Amino acid sequence: MTANDFTLRPIGVVRSPLTQREEAPMQGGEGAPDAWIEIEEPVATALEGIAVGDEIIVITWLHQARRETLQAHPRHDPQRPLLGVFATRSPDRPNPLGLHRVTVREIAGARLKVGPIEAIDGTPVVDIKPTLRRVADA
Repeated sequence: MTANDFTLRPIGVVRSPLTQREEAPMQGGEGAPDAWIEIEEPVATALEGIAVGDEIIVITWLHQARRETLQAHPRHDPQRPLLGVFATRSPDRPNPLGLHRVTVREIAGARLKVGPIEAIDGTPVVDIKPTLRRVADA
């Protein structure tokens, strides 16, 4: 394997009441709902240590993103200057990773209810990490 040759495998999927990209808010704190994350059975034991009330970072693969987009107006506002996507939070980018800081609301086996999260139903989850506050404990 080289730096240019790697495989990213989903560890789970978001199950959200948001079903269309257009209905999702730009950020979780802008009215996004809670949603369930279903973790794949082979990696379910990796949830050990996560508790209700924890703040975590959910990393998703924004599967409906336009990967050829290199520039965007911040917040889709044409009054703002056009910037490179690396200077924005645009979901459209060469490698469309989504970062979602959420709170764990409920745990049911290999499922986490988290929120608020702006990811739409069916969005692949590629990783979960504790927030920096908790890294010192881990």
